[in-house]
Amino acid sequence: MAERRMFSSKIVCSDAFTEMPFSAQALYFQLNMEADDDGFLNNARRVQRTICASEEDLNLLLEKRFILGFKNGVVVIKHWRMNNQIRKDRYTPTQYHEEFDLLDIKTDGAYTEKNKENPVDTLATTWQPDGNQMATQYSIGKVSIGKDNISCPSDDEEKPDLSETYKTIVSYLNEKAGTNYKHTTAKTRTAIHARLEEGFTLDDFKTVIDKKCADWLCDEKMEKYLRPETLFGTKFEGYLNAKHTERNDNDGFNAKDTSNSAKRRIGNYI
Repeated sequence: MAERRMFSSKIVCSDAFTEMPFSAQALYFQLNMEADDDGFLNNARRVQRTICASEEDLNLLLEKRFILGFKNGVVVIKHWRMNNQIRKDRYTPTQYHEEFDLLDIKTDGAYTEKNKENPVDTLATTWQPDGNQMATQYSIGKVSIGKDNISCPSDDEEKPDLSETYKTIVSYLNEKAGTNYKHTTAKTRTAIHARLEEGFTLDDFKTVIDKKCADWLCDEKMEKYLRPETLFGTKFEGYLNAKHTERNDNDGFNAKDTSNSAKRRIGNYI
């Protein structure tokens, strides 16, 4: 079996891929490294646990069809042949012949189901929490595999409590900074989800918002950075632990006054 693996920028640099949590992206790369020369592997859950990814990450890869799953626990990298071109003298055929026979290979190299009118019962799109099995939750035959149809989960697919958390955090930012960001934006949700996965709490988000509004709201150069992608990005922990020194400006404002009325008062001095 070949020991080197490659990745197509058309896949791993797409919005559909980069908008996933970093843990899901890392899981995809590691699954590729563990797969055989046809892109199949039977230990996806072990890989997931080894890199401390969650079952949600594995389900996300299945739902967005970066991998295809079978009820017996085998998975295949959907775009394997777009990622890899292995020399014949180094190629070892997969041992999962039955699963391989259920798939066709498209002209671009992507795997797809042979019978889309009557999807094979052994294909699955969601990982079962109990055991090493896969369970069919959605009809595979009705899902287009085009790049435009690979998207982030909608509100209906999100866990209700997580969707409410997104809304609470973004609403708090809008209230404090006088902004109008949407909690449904994929980039915003990805940033918040990544921090939640790292163990940060709702109070931590509010603390960061309060601190940076106090520091930046009255600063024309820094005010533009009161946005989700900056506040909730990779510097989040640094913002959370930064010490804030209260200061009084000559114009009579307190830097901790982050309400909309403070911004209106600033306008009166301009």
